[in-house]
Amino acid sequence: MASSGSDAASQRRPRIGLTTYLERAQCFAWDTQFALLPMTYVEAIAAAGATPVLLPPVKDGDDDPGTWLDGLVFSGGADIDPSRYGEQPHPETWNTRPWRDDWELGLLHRALDADLPVLGVCRGVQLLNVALGGSLLQHVPDAVRHDAHRPGPGVFGSTRVHLRTGSRLARTLGPNVTARCHHHQALARVAAELDAVGWADDGTVEAVEMRGRRFVVGVQWHPEEDVTVPALFDAFVSAAREGAPAHPHVVAVR
Repeated sequence: MASSGSDAASQRRPRIGLTTYLERAQCFAWDTQFALLPMTYVEAIAAAGATPVLLPPVKDGDDDPGTWLDGLVFSGGADIDPSRYGEQPHPETWNTRPWRDDWELGLLHRALDADLPVLGVCRGVQLLNVALGGSLLQHVPDAVRHDAHRPGPGVFGSTRVHLRTGSRLARTLGPNVTARCHHHQALARVAAELDAVGWADDGTVEAVEMRGRRFVVGVQWHPEEDVTVPALFDAFVSAAREGAPAHPHVVAVR
């Protein structure tokens, strides 16, 4: 017999879209463009009880992600083109992907219009800030005089993040979290629609939340790299599950 709507919503696994990188890579005999993503993102979403859906950067993507997704993760990656926030590139700003910027900014605005739960990770929190009118500090060492946020190529740093009392993140993670990070850019002017709720010891903004939404959170660190602290992904997936009606082609039975 078909279950009630509330039962179906509680039992099903929400579908979470994860943005992917469009990069040249090698696999077997092929050296070509790939849409790819570190497996740690996929594993974190699956472990939190959701179905991960990898989203390739396509020019004519879905106009309304809310019709078939229950939440979106905006992943890390290349620097955002500084022209997006009205600046010239810093000498250390490189490897930008303007085409990915176009795609993700459009996808993010449609997600916000639909009030989909959103989690921005590293580049993802920067994208959220830029999309809403904020700006970026293009090279963090210029301001903090150290490289602890990005110790070296392929190496994650360890950053103590202090979370604002009463914020969603503080309720989820506690007053402090030791985070794994790898970034040389960070938020400068925080967009008016966002609240800064997390800071490193050196004052770098490490987390933001958007007011009046089911779940719109951005973190400068990489929570997918620390499987011992699953609470953030658990809270995100819970928000995606709650308040999202079962999609028409999903039928739950008991």
